[in-house]
Amino acid sequence: MTDTQVATTPITVPMTVGIAGLGAIGLAVATALDSGLVPGLALRAVAVRDVSKAQRALAQFKSPPAIVALEHLAERAEVVIECAPAAVFRAVAESAVRRGRIFMPLSVGQMLDNMDLVEMARTHGARIVVPSGALLGLDAVRAVAEGSVGSVKIVTRKPPAGLKGAPWLVQNAISVDGLTAPLRVFAGSARQAIKGFPANVNVAVALSLAGIGPDATTVEIWADPQAQRNTHTIEVTSDSSDFTMTISGRPTEANPATGKITALSVLAALRRLTSPLVVGS
Repeated sequence: MTDTQVATTPITVPMTVGIAGLGAIGLAVATALDSGLVPGLALRAVAVRDVSKAQRALAQFKSPPAIVALEHLAERAEVVIECAPAAVFRAVAESAVRRGRIFMPLSVGQMLDNMDLVEMARTHGARIVVPSGALLGLDAVRAVAEGSVGSVKIVTRKPPAGLKGAPWLVQNAISVDGLTAPLRVFAGSARQAIKGFPANVNVAVALSLAGIGPDATTVEIWADPQAQRNTHTIEVTSDSSDFTMTISGRPTEANPATGKITALSVLAALRRLTSPLVVGS
């Protein structure tokens, strides 16, 4: 090294993150980011309906993020995570995509009615990154979809109380009260399933987008009075491999309808954005 040369250390500027919604998932992700659990990422803003509740939740953060309106979230963050009610999905998504951000939706079922966002992302240099959520094996499904896939099926079993009030049950006068044995309440495509069970089968849509599409992916939903957890089984046949996988998620304490793995899946997806080593296709 000569006298005119100076040893330098690269300066890494954190990638900024914004979260729409601070429910069980959003708050868990926000807490992890504030704690520095994902290197290279910094929480900068959140958008919520109840500002006072959010202020109380964020009061103990080391670096409390700004609380902003939905339409301003993407102005503050390079990565926008959607953990909000379906009614505001489009507002969160379009704001992020038009600004060329990385958009990470949890209400992935909403993508089927908003697929124009994909072309919009291409035009504006944005990316839409869907976490695995409460599912498993999307890497394997993506891999076999590069070849020829014969079939993709997902069978979901839930405690009856977790399905009550679903539009499909109401429209078809299907009761899940007082069941003593498992009851299949739905069989059809992923596109039909998300319409009938918008709060229950976002996983089926994620599976369909990773593989052969929402109309070719088949779904069964069972109300099971013996089930203690939400269980999803994926069955795939293809020219490269056949496989069956099952996941049984543990619920969060804050919201029994939400699995603990969902927030962890978001953190894993975020980690892939900055990690020098990424494992899995």
